[in-house]
Order: sequence, then structure tokens, then C-alpha cells
Amino acid sequence: MTTTMLLQGGTVLVHDEDDHVHAIKADILIEGNTIAKIEAGIKPPSGTRVIDCKDKILTPGFVDTHHHVWQTLLKGRHGNDLLLDYFPKGNFTSSVHTTEDFFWGQLGGCLAMLDAGTTTVVDHAHLNYSPESSKAAIAADISSGIRSVFCYCPTPRMESWKPFKFSSQDMLPDWVMSTMSELASKAPFGDGRITLGLAFDGFWYPKEVVVDLFTKARDMGIKLITTHYVRNALQSPNSPIELLHNYGILNSTFNYLFSHTSNCTPRDASLILSSSSHASTTPSTELQMSCGTPSAFHPTLSAHLQSQCSIGIDCPSNQSVSIPSELRLLLQHARGMHNQKFVDQGKVPRTVNWSVEEAFNLGTIMGARAAGLGEMVGSLRVGWRADVLVWEACSPAMVCAAQEDPVQAVVLHGSVRDIEMVVVDGVVRKERGRLREVDLRRGREVWGGDGVEGGRVEWKDVARELVMRRERVEGEIEGLDMEEARRGVIEGFYIDEKVIVDSV
Repeated sequence: MTTTMLLQGGTVLVHDEDDHVHAIKADILIEGNTIAKIEAGIKPPSGTRVIDCKDKILTPGFVDTHHHVWQTLLKGRHGNDLLLDYFPKGNFTSSVHTTEDFFWGQLGGCLAMLDAGTTTVVDHAHLNYSPESSKAAIAADISSGIRSVFCYCPTPRMESWKPFKFSSQDMLPDWVMSTMSELASKAPFGDGRITLGLAFDGFWYPKEVVVDLFTKARDMGIKLITTHYVRNALQSPNSPIELLHNYGILNSTFNYLFSHTSNCTPRDASLILSSSSHASTTPSTELQMSCGTPSAFHPTLSAHLQSQCSIGIDCPSNQSVSIPSELRLLLQHARGMHNQKFVDQGKVPRTVNWSVEEAFNLGTIMGARAAGLGEMVGSLRVGWRADVLVWEACSPAMVCAAQEDPVQAVVLHGSVRDIEMVVVDGVVRKERGRLREVDLRRGREVWGGDGVEGGRVEWKDVARELVMRRERVEGEIEGLDMEEARRGVIEGFYIDEKVIVDSV
């Protein structure tokens, strides 16, 4: 039986055909998982749940286009780290996670995003230590209620911490490909919310290996491929964008999503645009970890790149998963860089650079397009999926701002506390400011491992499990030699130590 819900009497933020955002007084009628009507004075059909949205703002759910969701158990580790520190202290500690750790970390990560208003995520899932790892993560996605493009990731796996050794040349054993094929044959999952993508960073493999992998992914029905690209002194100067172009596979066969693209060249930006590919900028990690100027709102590349940009969190182990927080940081950083040019010459700009509306769009409609879901989510439109946020317009943070300019209120004033309700695929996942229960049994269509028992659980139950598992993982990490691991990363990534300096 199709359920119906009426969000009645709110201020609804809708996009026009040019992506401009308009605030209208309207109701939203949701039938099943779909927005059926957006107009004033809708008469609720019999049996409809009516939710009073007076003094509320209704927006699309946020779309996060680059996130390593599994990292929940590592939160709080990287506040004073650079990229070279992150690899051994964060990324490679996936090796001390059990499959059950991955499940609970993934579930906690999904619920944190839902709490913060993210309804769709592109998950670069570099946790693939066994055939069960990705299955456990997908099971958590299903149980959480989030919408996800789960990008299955052939992953360099730790072989030894002492001596430090990882398997960069053995990312594609038979079980990796057979598991991808198995998952692709069963996708989508969770009533269609969870689709399968591919995450791949192994461009040191020969051309024929890369082309064969991508061709197999296409034949399995995978549409989105994502990869990291940071152009700085620690990373390879070779551009995966240029490489894919030279291989003849940077085309509309796939929806490519390049994460970061920090300091990319004008040629890279032009290729992204001409191939209808997309970029995901993650301001907190890029600015902190010396990755370069974020690609969105870039001072010199925006003519080619801005229309293809989106935004993501990257590492939940490093900072909050709030998309408005990242939008705020990105916008004001870009404005500050622009303004400084005037300040340096004893002048002031006539107008502000970049608008709040443009920032809002990075986290909504442009993110949806980057995820390959641009005709489904990212905007409140009739016939699209019912992924909706209900914001309190009279909270201490939002009052007056919400009445003056609802878009500015959301981007510049809003926080997790102000999101009263989160609806994903027509199902309420957060209500009255609190996450609702989740049903762990839903994920058993994919994986039902030991240590994941019971049915419906509340957030406090999830938090208790996370704290317990964090203590175990932390105990494992404390026994590792991070200095040796750091040296191993330098050697394994062929980093020239002369570029690592204290000052310039």
C-alpha cells in the first residue's frame, strides 16, 4: 500500500530551469517515494499523514559527492594532520578493522549524514579487504535509509606494518572482480536507493588492465566511476584525466567524477567540461592537508570547471559531515582570495564574488548531476524522488534570516540542530530533530555477519556499539609504529623527501 504524506504550509525552495532558487509558499504532497504535487492549498487524500510546516523551510536533501563513509571509528584523529600523516594514521588503518567494524562504522557514518541533512552520498569505499567488506558496508547503507552510489573499490591492502608493506600491485585478485560482478548482478539494493559505482586509483597499472576493468564495469551496468586527483608535490604529476583521454575512454560511456582536482591544469578542466565529467571539491581536507586551492569557485579555472563542480566531505575522520559547513567554508575562502587581490593594491571590490545561491546549488542540484542522479534528486520537483529537509525557521540560529532570505539562512546560519525532519525516498528518517530507529534486518539481503544481531535499533544503541569498537581499533593502532609507516608511505609512493620542508 502506497503511503502518502503532506508537508503543509511551508516555505519551499524550488529551482527554475536556470538553477535559480525561488522561495514559494506551498505544500508538498508525497506519494510513496515520489513528489506528487507542489502547490498551495493541496487537499490531502484520505489516509494522508499531514505535517504542519508553518514557520518551516523545505529544501532538497543535500548531495555529498565524495565521502569515505567507513571511517567513523577514526573520527577525531586528523585535526592536526597533513596528507602524508593521514595515509598511515587513517587510510591504512582499515587493515585493523573487522568486517563487523566496517558495518557499524558505515552505519554510524550514514546516520551522521542523515542527521546533518545529507540524503545522497557518493561513497568512495576503499575498505575492500575481503569479499565480505563491501557487502557489510552496503548492508549498513540499506539499513540506514540513505541514498548512496556505493563505489566499489579495488584497494591497496596492507600486507605488513613491520616492515611496512602494502599490495599496490595486487589490487585486482580474482575475488575482487567476482565480488564486483556478484554485487552488480544484484544491484540496486534497498528499494533502489543503493546503486553500484566503481572507485579506482590504480593508474600505475598498464593501459590494457585499466581499459579492461572499466569495460567490464560498463558491461555490468555500472555508470559512475570516481577517482582521486590531487596535483601537488606528494602526488604523481600524471593526470588521470589526461590518461583516460589518451586511452580513449574519457567519454559519455561513463559518468566520471574526479575528486578534488586541486591545482588541476586548464587542460584538465577543459577535458572535464568537454567529456561531461564532474569534479568534487572537499574544502576542509583540501585546505588543511595542503592539497591546493579547491576547484569549485576557482579564481582562474571557473570558466571551464564551475558548471561541473560539486561538493563532498571526504574524510569524516577529519571534520563534521555537514554540507552547509563545507559550503560556508568554500564560499568565504573563495571570496577572501578574490578580495585579497584588491586589498593588496589598496582597493576594494565593487561587488561580492560568488553568491550564496551558487553555493547552495553545489550541495544540491549540481551534486545530483555529478552523481548521475540529476533527473531524480537534488531539487524539489514533481515526479522526482521525495528527498526533503524540513528546517525550523524560528530557531535561535535561523530566526529573521529565514524570513529575510531562506537560502542564506540555510547556507550561512543553519546547522544540524535546525534540521527538524529528513525524508529520504518518501520515508521519514529524522523527526522532531532526532534520528528515527533503523532496522538492521533490512541489510541482510546482502550480508548478515556475526556481531550484527537484532532488529530495530535507536541511535543510542549504535553509539554504544561504535564506542566499544573504537576502543578495540584504537588498541590495535596504538601497537603500530607510525614513524616507520610514514617512511613506508614515502617510499611506496615514491615521494621526494626534498619537497617536505618546514618553511618557504
